[in-house]
Amino acid sequence: MGLVRRMGGRGPIFGFFVAMAVSALWSGVCLAAGSFPFDQEMLLDVAPMPPVKRVPVMTVAADGEATIDLWCKTVTARVTVTGAAIRIEPGPLPEGLPRYMSDGQCTPERMQADADTLTALAQVTVWRLRGDTVLFGGVTPLRFVLSSH
Repeated sequence: MGLVRRMGGRGPIFGFFVAMAVSALWSGVCLAAGSFPFDQEMLLDVAPMPPVKRVPVMTVAADGEATIDLWCKTVTARVTVTGAAIRIEPGPLPEGLPRYMSDGQCTPERMQADADTLTALAQVTVWRLRGDTVLFGGVTPLRFVLSSH
């Protein structure tokens, strides 16, 4: 009540503009944290799935073309970054298994993880860079770590 009185009766309208200002500041903070890491390998921050140590890796070129190496398969994608907003449009999963995979490497669990990871990436709407970690926000938050090699 004291805050509303100090605002001189401008409650709802003033609150709206305050919310907009805070939102703009938050967007500026996200952008100030760093620009999107184009042309860098980003490794999904998860434990490897046996029997191999491979984890999903994504690389996004400056023109928005991306390659996503999943648990078993590799897909291409189109990535659009506008400030803190991002849209990832992955291509379809290939039908066949990669030639270089050994027997038993692409288990049903790993193939399901391919589909789940691709779905999560397609639902990402915002991103933020914190140190060497790229945080993606969406239905399922994802953390990618920039490769050090």
